[in-house]
Formats: sequence, C-alpha cells, structure tokens
Amino acid sequence: MLLLARLADGPSHGYELRKRIEERTGYALSNNSLYPTLRRFSEAGAVTKSAEPQDGKPPRHVYAITDVGRELLHDMLADLPQDLALDEPEFLARLGHFDWLTVEERLRVLDARYRALKQRRDQLSVLSHRANATGWSRLVLAEVNRKIESEQDWLDTLRARAAQVSPEEETR
Repeated sequence: MLLLARLADGPSHGYELRKRIEERTGYALSNNSLYPTLRRFSEAGAVTKSAEPQDGKPPRHVYAITDVGRELLHDMLADLPQDLALDEPEFLARLGHFDWLTVEERLRVLDARYRALKQRRDQLSVLSHRANATGWSRLVLAEVNRKIESEQDWLDTLRARAAQVSPEEETR
C-alpha cells in the first residue's frame, strides 16, 4: 500500500522510493521486501518499470504507478479486513490516506477498527474473569483495557471529522 501511495506522488527509482517511505512512516524498508513487491506489482500491471540511463553506470530502474495501480491502491485503502483491523500499522496506513477516500469509505475503515477493538476488549474481559486476574496480571489487563478505551474515544473524534465533506470532495 505504501509503495503504491508513494508512487502516486510521482515516478521514482527504488532507492528514492525506499527513502520516501522511511521518511514518511519511520518504518525501515529492506531491499528484500521492496524489489519483490515492486516486481509483483509490475506483473499485476499496477506499476511500470523503465530504465533510465546514467553516465558510466548501469541504467537505474524507475517505477511509475498505472491506472490499475491507482485503482488497486484505492481498493486497498478503502478496505480494512477483519483479520487486519487490530494491526495498528495497517490501520494507520489507511488513516494517513483518508484524503483519497470518500466519507463512506472512511467511516467503514474506522468502524472496522472500532469493532476489532471492541472484540479485543470483550476477550480481555472474559480472560480477566476466567483467570481471576490478580496483582500484576490485573494491572496489565487494566492498562491494555485503558489503551483500548482511549483509542475508541479517539476513533469517535475521527469519525466526526471523517463524516465532514471537504470542498474537494464536493467537486468530485
């Protein structure tokens, strides 16, 4: 998702693309994940790869997103599957690109995250009662529960903001 999003900003060679992702996300991206992913996107028609000549060096490969890639990126951003809804980086990657989504798509992503957090709180509650949590384990469960509650409050705030239609969206 992040690769396609950065390519949507403009064509890039691999090293530059990796640096742009790391600068924007703080996540280190290895060549062992970057280039196989670019190859798969290229094979799927989501990305093109062209050779750019360099003086005295082998040509470097420049990648660009295609219309298929833009559609794929949009579909990935607009969907937060249940099995990924608790994965914070997956959620935040979508949230960071909410400008690209419609109000309805934003709300679906937020609702998926909220449901996953609620399910996690319910599981923790059952565990806490079943295990008769005491001492340190009760402190841990209480802290995890507090963090989930806090994020759910934040999601309520995001939901209100996401429901607002921007001037750009009105012209779409």
